[in-house]
Amino acid sequence: MSSTEDLDYPQVILQYNSGFLVSKVMFTACELGVFDLLLESGEPLSSDAIAAHLGTSTTGMERLLDACVGLKLLAVELTQEGALYRNTEISNIYLTKSSPKSQYHIMMYYSNTVYLCWHYLADAVREGRNQYERAFGISSKDPFGAMYRSEEEMLKFMAGQNSVWSICGRDVLAAFDLSPFTQICDLGGGGGALAQECVSLYPNSTVTIYDLPKVVQVAKEQFIPPEEHRIAFHEGDFFNDSIPEAELYILSKILHDWDDDKCRQLLAKVHKACKPGGGVLVVESLLNEDKSGPLETQLYSMNMLVQTEGKERTAAEYSKLLEGAGFGEVQIKRTGKVYDAVLGRK
Repeated sequence: MSSTEDLDYPQVILQYNSGFLVSKVMFTACELGVFDLLLESGEPLSSDAIAAHLGTSTTGMERLLDACVGLKLLAVELTQEGALYRNTEISNIYLTKSSPKSQYHIMMYYSNTVYLCWHYLADAVREGRNQYERAFGISSKDPFGAMYRSEEEMLKFMAGQNSVWSICGRDVLAAFDLSPFTQICDLGGGGGALAQECVSLYPNSTVTIYDLPKVVQVAKEQFIPPEEHRIAFHEGDFFNDSIPEAELYILSKILHDWDDDKCRQLLAKVHKACKPGGGVLVVESLLNEDKSGPLETQLYSMNMLVQTEGKERTAAEYSKLLEGAGFGEVQIKRTGKVYDAVLGRK
C-alpha cells in the first residue's frame, strides 16, 4: 500500500485547480471562432492572421492558440515565416459548428449560463437548492421557468441538448432492442435530436415529442425538418396535463431534474398511460452503487444541485422508482459512455 510520501500532492492539486482554466480556454476558442476559421481556411494560419480575421489582439490570440496546442486541440508547425496553427481531428469533429457531432452549443451553454450558477456552488451546498436567484435575479422555484427565461436561453439549452444526443443518442437507444415498440413518446424531448436518432435506428417506429408549448414551437420551426413525418408533437406539461397513450416512453435526462417525490408522481402517470406490454426507457448517467464514481456523474449531480431540484442516482435507485410506479422486469445496460439505459416493462 502506498504511503502518503508516494503521492505527488502538489501536482494533483495543481491539475484540479487548472480544470476551470482548461475549460475556459476551450470555450473561449469556440466562442471566438478559432476552430471554424481554421477549418474554413483549409490551410494552417499564423496567429497574426487568425487575430486579424477574428478581430482580436495579436498577443491574446497567440497565448490562446498556444494553450490550445497544449490541450491537443490545435497542432503547430514552426516555419521560416513563424508558427502556423491547424485544427486537430478532435477539434474538426467536435468543436466546429458545421460538424454533425459539434459540441459547440453545449459548450456555449456551459460557458455563458451554467458557469454563472456554479459561481454560487458553496451557497447551493449550504442551502440545498439551485442558484438562479443569485446568478440571474429570478425565482428558483420553477427550474425550467428559470432555464427558459428568454427565447434565446431556451434556444441555447435546446441546441446544447441536441449536441449531446448527436454523439450519445445511438448508444442509449441501441442498449436494448426497441424494435417491438412502434409507438414511442419522448417526454421532454426538446429539440428532437434523440427522436431523430430513434426513427433512424428503428425506421418502423413513430415518435411523439411531448414538451411545453413554446419548446414544441421552436422544435418544429428550427430543429425537426417538416418532411420528417415519423416525428409528431404533443404540447403540454407532463406534471399537470395528461400524457398520451404509447407503447414506450423515453425519459432522457428527465428524472435527474427532480426529487424522488416528483419522479414517483411522473412515473405513476406514465405507467397509467402506458399500453399493456409497453415500457419506459430511462436514460441517465448512472452512479456506482457505492457512489464512488464515475467522476463525470458526480459532477453532473453537483450541476443538478445548482440548476435543478434533482440529482444523479444509482441503478438500484432508478429501479426502485420504476418498481414503485408499477413497472417490472427492470433491466440495466451500462453503455460504457456518459449515459446509460434502464428499461422497465408494464
